[in-house]
Amino acid sequence: MNRLAIIYHSAHGHTEHIAWQIGEGARAVADTQVHLLRAEAVAADPGQLLAFDGFILGSPTYFGGVSGPFKSFMDATGPIWRNQQLKGRLAAGFTVSSLAAGDKQSTLIALFVFCMQHGLLWVGNPILPEQHAGVPYEEAANRLGSWSGLMAQSTHGTPADHFASGDVKTARLFGRHVAESLRRLAGA
Repeated sequence: MNRLAIIYHSAHGHTEHIAWQIGEGARAVADTQVHLLRAEAVAADPGQLLAFDGFILGSPTYFGGVSGPFKSFMDATGPIWRNQQLKGRLAAGFTVSSLAAGDKQSTLIALFVFCMQHGLLWVGNPILPEQHAGVPYEEAANRLGSWSGLMAQSTHGTPADHFASGDVKTARLFGRHVAESLRRLAGA
């Protein structure tokens, strides 16, 4: 059984909603246990990371980077980093902002660098943008065209579950892709 942790911070519920959608996609892959963990809880006990085979990290994009609570989680992993205890495990990332661009790429790069420093193996987002195949933009998978990780957009001030259907579809496909990658890495 592959254990996959989705670690996220969500101030208003939007990033949490996408984390749940990613989890739904990952759960569709045989032999995958999915655990959703708040970054604040993992920061208090980073040793719990050692129980997982792979990670999907998610933060809202605030001012072009990860949120403060997510950065605190990252910083709390210093002792694990010093001993390279996560080396060789799988990792991927996602982010949410209220603007189509919103500098989300900067957040994904911060997640990527963090994972590289831990010796984790990064999984990108290979989902082709469906609008090029005639799917309406709001319904299209990977409508925001991100390859380095998952990007989703929530309009400012909307309910936490208010996303374009394409972003929800992308989240589920992304979760499935990461879980399948973990399964291949494990040799299943």
